[in-house]
Amino acid sequence: MPALLQHDVSLRAYNTFGIDAKAHLFAAFASVDELRELLRLPEVQAAPKLILGGGSNLLFTRDFDGVVLKNEIRGLETLDENAADNTVLVRAGAGESWHGLVEYSLAQGLAGIENLSLIPGTVGAAPLQNIGAYGVELQDAFEYLEAVELVSGQLRRFSREECGFGYRESVFKGPLRNQYIVTGVVLRLHRRRAQANTSYGAIRSTLEEMGVTEDPTPQQVSQAVISIRRSKLPDPAQVGNAGSFFKNPEVSQAKFDALKTEYPETPGYPVPGGVKVPAGWLIEQCGWKGHRAGEGGRYGVHDRQALVLVNHGGATGAEVRALAEEIIASVREKFGIELHPEVNII
Repeated sequence: MPALLQHDVSLRAYNTFGIDAKAHLFAAFASVDELRELLRLPEVQAAPKLILGGGSNLLFTRDFDGVVLKNEIRGLETLDENAADNTVLVRAGAGESWHGLVEYSLAQGLAGIENLSLIPGTVGAAPLQNIGAYGVELQDAFEYLEAVELVSGQLRRFSREECGFGYRESVFKGPLRNQYIVTGVVLRLHRRRAQANTSYGAIRSTLEEMGVTEDPTPQQVSQAVISIRRSKLPDPAQVGNAGSFFKNPEVSQAKFDALKTEYPETPGYPVPGGVKVPAGWLIEQCGWKGHRAGEGGRYGVHDRQALVLVNHGGATGAEVRALAEEIIASVREKFGIELHPEVNII
């Protein structure tokens, strides 16, 4: 069935912030052939393009005067098992939910992405910003992805090296931005369980509360991560949000030492070349946690996690962006640290 191109479509149901922006043109595709068919249409070729997955990392500040292409390519399968190193290749269609892939992998007895449980969004969006949580990043399990070039319609494979992964970064947010649409992702997961990564955040203490004191299974780590995320982060179905709005900044060791001198309680995690400081802590110290703004408190900062900006109902994207800019300015003034949005602002 050919993909249908629609005009003047509300995007409110397609972004987790619940912002009521419109797309001049809109179409969903469920296969590479449907995508190619859309890309051949003259009105699509001539228009700016926005690729939409789960809409969980977007803030619309205006209507989109182009074509929004909604990726609905499904499919979860095991491609290959390597008995020598007990690894398994798992392929997921880009339109699958990320957490659905995690659940599928756990059901197959596979480990490697359990720390990334309950991250919202689709599989196709995951490599664009190299999603990460609780000490694990997508690149740790990544094998390759398949993507269609917008101009030619050709399908190309990208290895991990070619993706240029960094902290919440990839080549698709830089030199190849808006040039490819991811159609499938392949991960290399482990059949023989390695030592679980429980050192980051509250995973270890949460496991202890669950009665797990040593050698947790991937399923138990996943359960702990889900419990932590649900306790800290609002459900987009209840309160509009896009999860963590800002990246955690990385500072030099000298800068961190100076911060610790002035603010001894400053938390930090060693990273190559410096220290990562939790953005949520910086924002909370500036008094933003639980802040509400707009008539009737339409939008603000989540009361349990200062890293999350929320739309309580009826906020515009421009209002949320203005709040983000205020937060950035206050953190810069107090700590001399520049915050950068993790969310893609349109």
